[in-house]
Amino acid sequence: MGERIAVIDYGMSNLRSVAKAIEHLLEPGDAVVVTDRPETILAADRVVFPGQGAARDCMAAISEHHLNQAILEAARRKPFLGICMGLQVLMEASEENGGTALLGLLPGQVVRFPSPMSLNGVPLKIPHMGWNRVQQVQLHPLWAGIPEGSRFYFVHSYFVVPQDPSLVAGSTDYGVNFTSVLAHDNLFATQFHPEKSADQGLRLLGNFVRWKP
Repeated sequence: MGERIAVIDYGMSNLRSVAKAIEHLLEPGDAVVVTDRPETILAADRVVFPGQGAARDCMAAISEHHLNQAILEAARRKPFLGICMGLQVLMEASEENGGTALLGLLPGQVVRFPSPMSLNGVPLKIPHMGWNRVQQVQLHPLWAGIPEGSRFYFVHSYFVVPQDPSLVAGSTDYGVNFTSVLAHDNLFATQFHPEKSADQGLRLLGNFVRWKP
């Protein structure tokens, strides 16, 4: 019997591109299911948690779908990939919306890019939108075959600041050097969108599908 990969749907993310990208990487017998059912998430072999939108709205939607505990449990014991807000909401709190409590799985905060910012005298826009390089801060199976400094696609105004620097698996420069990837045991979470990041993003998703933490 193949592996079952759950893509968490809490009503605030365009999941089609994530699910379609993963489907192209599966072995025969594997399956992707897009779901908002906690029991389906907990029964899956692997879990992908994409997200977009404001922190307060995301947390409200997660609660309305009764997904808080399922997300936390999956992130603690299954191969788990967080994407964009699927990274940020794993932290304790965000500055967004005047301060928003998050899921609290990982110690640390989510903060806004400082303003104004510039690079070589050129103003930098917020949100940070487009392609940017990711430095691989630590070795990890999900980096396999991906050259150091590869470019990935970002869309965000806030970034994570973990308390524990050993969690940082990738960093990116945009006016400041910020954490763009966290990794811990069975969890890997990116600020960028691998499903929108061409060949290297697909390679990362393929590494996740085969990852055995």
